[in-house]
Amino acid sequence: MVLLSELSFELPLRNPVIIFSLVLFIILFAPILFNKIKVPHIIGLIVAGIIIGPYGLNLLLRDSSIVLFGTVGLLYIMFTAGLEIDLEEFKKNQVKSLVFGIYTFLVPITLGTIAAFYVLDFNLPSAILLASMFASHTLLAYPITSRYGINRIRSVTLTIGGTIITDILALLVLAAIVGMYKGDISSAFWIRLGVSSVIFAAIVIFLFPLIARWFFKKFDDNISQYIFVLAIVFLGSFLAEVAGLEAIIGAFLSGLAINRFIPHTSPLMNRIEFVGNALFIPFFLIGVGMLVDFSVLFKGLGALKVAAVMIVMAVIGKFLAAWATQKTFRLSADERQMIFGLSNARVGATLAVVLVGYNVILGETPSGVPIRLLNEDVLNGTILMILVTCTISSFTVEKVSAKIALQENEVPETTEGDPDERILISLAYPETVNDLVDLAFLIKPHKSKAPVYALHVKQEQDSSESSQAAGKKMMEKVIKHAAATDNEIVPLSRFDLNISNGIIYTIKEHKITDLIMGLHHLAYKGEAFFGPLTENLLEKTRESIFIYKVAQPVNTLKRIVVAAPPKAEFELGFQQWFDRIKTISRETGLPLIIYATPVTIKELQNLNGNAKSPLSISYEAFENWEEFLIFSREVRQDDLFIIVASRKGYLSYNAESEKLPKYLTKYFIRNSYIILYPQQTEDTADANLKPLEENVELIDKAGDYVKSVFSSGEEDSKGQA
Repeated sequence: MVLLSELSFELPLRNPVIIFSLVLFIILFAPILFNKIKVPHIIGLIVAGIIIGPYGLNLLLRDSSIVLFGTVGLLYIMFTAGLEIDLEEFKKNQVKSLVFGIYTFLVPITLGTIAAFYVLDFNLPSAILLASMFASHTLLAYPITSRYGINRIRSVTLTIGGTIITDILALLVLAAIVGMYKGDISSAFWIRLGVSSVIFAAIVIFLFPLIARWFFKKFDDNISQYIFVLAIVFLGSFLAEVAGLEAIIGAFLSGLAINRFIPHTSPLMNRIEFVGNALFIPFFLIGVGMLVDFSVLFKGLGALKVAAVMIVMAVIGKFLAAWATQKTFRLSADERQMIFGLSNARVGATLAVVLVGYNVILGETPSGVPIRLLNEDVLNGTILMILVTCTISSFTVEKVSAKIALQENEVPETTEGDPDERILISLAYPETVNDLVDLAFLIKPHKSKAPVYALHVKQEQDSSESSQAAGKKMMEKVIKHAAATDNEIVPLSRFDLNISNGIIYTIKEHKITDLIMGLHHLAYKGEAFFGPLTENLLEKTRESIFIYKVAQPVNTLKRIVVAAPPKAEFELGFQQWFDRIKTISRETGLPLIIYATPVTIKELQNLNGNAKSPLSISYEAFENWEEFLIFSREVRQDDLFIIVASRKGYLSYNAESEKLPKYLTKYFIRNSYIILYPQQTEDTADANLKPLEENVELIDKAGDYVKSVFSSGEEDSKGQA
């Protein structure tokens, strides 16, 4: 038992329990208090760090534990930036990112060098090194864009790409100038740096995805997957340091490398964001605040002059770079503000530059005072610059994020966001529950408020306790898995004479538009491929039905291959199923390959013409379904194969589809696939639609008859002549 008298409350606090408790209460209450006065919570945490830090109330030292958690937080920000980035948007804007990266490096470093050389009387190397701090920046306000749900828009993606470029260039300037004073700069130095950087990039970009795909296929334990992701991040960061680069570069590239293995709607992504936003990133922000020393304001005009020049040049340089980017690519004013806000904060690379420059001693004065590459005034000025730029960055991004998010909400949604679209998951087997739930949230339209339902139907004649317990266990699993993705699911249980009737009545009662179900267990055991349940549903319902067979986790797939039947464009659910497949492609980051007739391809391209989010979609002409087995060669093991089918009696129905069960059981047993029956017209409308082909034939015959009449008339007239 520990007596109260034995506890030490001497400042700064040293009891780890008290320290951690204090930090947690700050993380909890600082954002709440500052949000009430309309101040971004990021600033609240930095200010809290100032207050409790060694230059404030001296409650805590910025010791190794704070530095450790802060470093993790900084790497976490860069990692999540790479993880959440829209890869297709990133590819589309890679030229813009490169140009912005050059602008945001050259403009600040040029202005900073001139100001430091002529206004502060620094020598040229010191002036260039000081200016490199203006060029680098940290994505401190990136979590704000995530909170508003706009972290995948063009201006954010563009800024993320530019951040890596400018930070690399700034750190190369640091390496060159420090190496010049130490005598390390030579052609061998640059060759060694270039080779090590290429090897590092090759390992992260090519080897990490292979390891990730293997791991996610073999292990589905939630804790193991999260630990694996953390290990990958810090391994990438360490390899970057080994290559002579900053750890933040490795963290960002690691996020890019495993981006496609962590869908944005997955439980793993939710855990990554939760832990980072709840613990690591707040620790980093508090640690930044603990660096700020306001006493430098009272240490003479030298420190104030240096700080003023640094702050003015840093802010102006980044604004001009954002303005130049806006004018070059004709961006909007809001996009310019977003770029300026995100690129204005300085922490990570800036601290690295100033600390290295401060520790490089060029000599001593006659009185024994060390002459440093960057003096103490620059060190103090850097701390103030960090505080001011972080404040400007947070306020700017908060304001423009709210504005952009509001504008996006005011844009009329397409059918992808139709609030009347409702998804129902039919539960039958415990082992398929998680996969069906994941698919439901993948196809759910982005920003849709429509609920997702999970249904378990119990037959009235089977009311045993074991059956009821199994159903209850499945429903609990569904709710738990949905909660892990930060989504809501509506559980439904009902008794009925048979399962298919229970599903049909639920579809009607809740106005369901999409039904998701798994392939039944006996499909590969000589029984009917679909089984009586599915066949009954296809016969008595006209809503979209997704029959999902899982061979491997969706996050380990490489492509989506779609086979669409001829005349698919005539069906009522044509646009709906295309929107659903595009949503899967967008959320997983998988390229989309669609095989269809040239007419269908043209209609699909017209539908996709006004799409806001860029997708990697390619089209291949495929008309003869008698050659369906060509897909056994085209579809690879790591592909998701989606077959768009049709109920009997509709325009897109093809007699060859009757052989589909045989083909799937024989040639695609190792593939993940979805058999998609699109929404089709009700029976009353169907009756009018079925004779359409016969009508077309009658019209053709009538045309032939008219031609024959005219031709015979011409012959008669010739004969009379």
